Amino acid sequence: MRLNEYELMYQLEDRLWWYRGMRAITTAMLDRYYARPGCLRILDAGCGTGGAMSFLAQFGSVVGVDLLPYALRLAGQRGAAPRVCASVAALPLPAAAFDLVTSFDVLVMLPPERETAALAEIGRVLAPGGRLLLRVAANDWLRGAHDRAWRVQHRYTAGEVRARLERAGLDVEYVSYANMWLFPVAALKRLSERLWAPSDQSELTVPFGGFDRLLGAVLASEARWLGRRRLPMGLSLVAVGRKPG
Repeated sequence: MRLNEYELMYQLEDRLWWYRGMRAITTAMLDRYYARPGCLRILDAGCGTGGAMSFLAQFGSVVGVDLLPYALRLAGQRGAAPRVCASVAALPLPAAAFDLVTSFDVLVMLPPERETAALAEIGRVLAPGGRLLLRVAANDWLRGAHDRAWRVQHRYTAGEVRARLERAGLDVEYVSYANMWLFPVAALKRLSERLWAPSDQSELTVPFGGFDRLLGAVLASEARWLGRRRLPMGLSLVAVGRKPG
């Protein structure tokens, strides 16, 4: 991904509607399993500019891993610490060191062999009984300009996510689509992009203006459902896998 996309992420992670809505969803899902404040050992695998590390700290101590030093420097400006520069497919961390691993929209950027290695590494560093909270982009037919900007390799189906977690030796506790209410509008936008010359402009550059608050509230409203029930469609997939033991 281009460095300017990380700069945009750093600027927008605390205020853009999509990040706010997904933060509400993620927090609600973790509340199903863990108490706040907590003392979990948490790894954010592919932490980017550190936005998720801030709210994950409610549940315990957080370590962030990312491959790009520039992203980690931005995370440091946010106050996120500690941070490790490494690939999620080769974690320089001890086995069984974490009670919870989170990975948000990271696997989608990995080719198949590195995706397999990343999930194996996540399973290795999880303690017995520990959980992975995973989020990925859904439905490969929704590929568009945003995916090109972020170098997305693959968008998943629920069945694919379940199969990947099982292959990594994790018990699948939950899989659901997310971002369902806005799915029709977003799908129409993605499909209409094919009518004109392809671009590689990410959706972080879209000026949502006065709609930002409304869009954030609509997405965040799914938090009351996710973790309890499964949504049949959406732009994203969320999943929880547990290491046996």
